[in-house]
Amino acid sequence: MSIPHVVIVGGGISGLAAAWFLTRDQRATVTLLEAGEEFGGKLRVKEVSGVGVDVGAEAMLATRPEAVNLCRELGIEVIPAATTTAALYSRGKMRKLPPGMLTGVPTDLRSLAASGIISLPGLLRIPLDHLLPRTVLHGDVSVGDYVSTRLGAEVAARLVEPMLGGVYAGLSEELSLQTTVPALYRAAASRRSALEAAASVLSDGRKSTGPRKGPLFVGIEGGVGRLASELVDALADRAELKTTSVVQQVRRRASRWDVLVGDGRGRYTTHTADAVLFATAAPVTAQLLREVNDAAATQLASIEYADVAVVTMAYRSAEARHLSGSGFLVPPVEGFAVKGVTYSSNKWSWVSDHARTEAPGGIFLLRASVGRARDPLVSQATDDELLRLAADDVAALCGLPRRPWAHEVTRWEQGLPQYNVGHRTRVAEIRDWLGSTPGIGVCGAAYEGVGIPACIGSAHSAVSTLMQQFAQRREWSHG
Repeated sequence: MSIPHVVIVGGGISGLAAAWFLTRDQRATVTLLEAGEEFGGKLRVKEVSGVGVDVGAEAMLATRPEAVNLCRELGIEVIPAATTTAALYSRGKMRKLPPGMLTGVPTDLRSLAASGIISLPGLLRIPLDHLLPRTVLHGDVSVGDYVSTRLGAEVAARLVEPMLGGVYAGLSEELSLQTTVPALYRAAASRRSALEAAASVLSDGRKSTGPRKGPLFVGIEGGVGRLASELVDALADRAELKTTSVVQQVRRRASRWDVLVGDGRGRYTTHTADAVLFATAAPVTAQLLREVNDAAATQLASIEYADVAVVTMAYRSAEARHLSGSGFLVPPVEGFAVKGVTYSSNKWSWVSDHARTEAPGGIFLLRASVGRARDPLVSQATDDELLRLAADDVAALCGLPRRPWAHEVTRWEQGLPQYNVGHRTRVAEIRDWLGSTPGIGVCGAAYEGVGIPACIGSAHSAVSTLMQQFAQRREWSHG
């Protein structure tokens, strides 16, 4: 068998990383097909008031090595966030997040009480966790159900909900404890108290890694969207890269695969490959796999998504001098459309450096996140309406003017997959079903993690599986 040819469907960070891993050691030839007009998916940089800033993902978790390692291979320097001090708006005030939190589950009750995030009745409810009988977990449960049962509804609503909302734009009463906070799930199976379980997770983490050295989050000067553009440049001579290429159908032909592609202007091309790797959102993958593997497609179609938007706004620096830290989260119970705000000029030194020269006295850039699971706001509102809602909320929450100096509204339809209860089992079943269809692989945010490092890791794992299949095929061909 000669060097295999792999068609990758989807040119976001997962598809780009998969193309890199496949071509890095000339293990395969690659055709990368992207339906849109540009590669990068949710890694995207746009200019706002003359400053290029991320309007999708804007940070990479440094505790997972995949993204940092890929940047190193590409010769990209990563830089730490200038500040990670965050706040939470609760009970009518901006309040500093207390230490000792595990996805909103508190372990330092003195600091929590001092923060004012939780009311006195809510605080008095928390210690009942030590008196309640152990919650027996028969399989997966939602984070919200577990936390509200153990610590009370207010902890779930004012701490867990905004933290999960910031990552998944999801609902705590639906999101899987087993998948979104797996360490807590494992500890809860053996500990009577949720407080003890959370404390043990944090303690075990400190014991296994020691005191943290280095930043928790890193970025790239000019935006993490540069990672996508650098990958495209690096792949230009190593892979066939095609935009505006909408895959219409994937069908088996003997031991290979035909991928039918349309350009939106009535012209069609067929690419023949030894394998097809889908780096697309689960509903898109499900549609294309329906005739190939109906069982896997059915499970893929059951993964829900949230529509989200990022509203980037610029203000005069003098108007934002009172703002400190990296930003804040907002619980849905507070009634605002905005679920979180990042002070980009505070968080990333390169943003503030570039912004100083763009207006008299400089400008201050921030980004507001809008959109939650099962909420039609993003799909139904116009850009002007989203801007007005975000700007009005930021004015009320931060004391900024009601109209920014400049703005950019970026929509991410089907932006975030929902890891609802049973997600791990669902993904395992998808992979089991695909095991009966060699030459078909999947990777991306829909499976084991939504962050950039997780997506890169997913791509690496999918590539490894395909290469194992190719190796087995060679063994069979040689008897």
